[in-house]
Amino acid sequence: MLHLILANKAYSSWSMRPWLVLRAAGIDFEETVIALGEPDTAARIGAWSPSGLVPALRDGDLTVWDSLAITEYLAEHYPDRGIWPDAPGARARARSVAAEMHGGFMPLRQALPMNLRVKGTVPLADPAVLQAVGRVVDIWTTCLEAGPQGGDFLFGPFCAADAFYAPV
Repeated sequence: MLHLILANKAYSSWSMRPWLVLRAAGIDFEETVIALGEPDTAARIGAWSPSGLVPALRDGDLTVWDSLAITEYLAEHYPDRGIWPDAPGARARARSVAAEMHGGFMPLRQALPMNLRVKGTVPLADPAVLQAVGRVVDIWTTCLEAGPQGGDFLFGPFCAADAFYAPV
């Protein structure tokens, strides 16, 4: 059985993403949550992940680390689960916007780190943060306008691209 090692999903967008992909795809898995910021955190993560980072996915003797790599691994092994859109063009766009979220938006990440337990609004005054927010809105608008009819998500049915933007 697959085993996902992750940090708290309320605070770690990196951990939340592959967890959402697995859940949305209906793939059975076990999970181990490792608390961050504890004296033994590095040792506990290191026992599972060669990078010393989470998330990591274990499939037998194989370990896949990094949320985007985990998503691609799952898509290859479960091609019928809708992890990416079926149409090649939509699939390429979905991968592009997921990769952009995965590797970008640093001003947004720094100003608004993920914390699903915080309520309220945060004033956005930094021009770099506003530019990042504008780019996210542009991505969402473009995907929704170009996407197929009959779905409530970026590319119609829920897919990995939605999981990558869920924390936002």
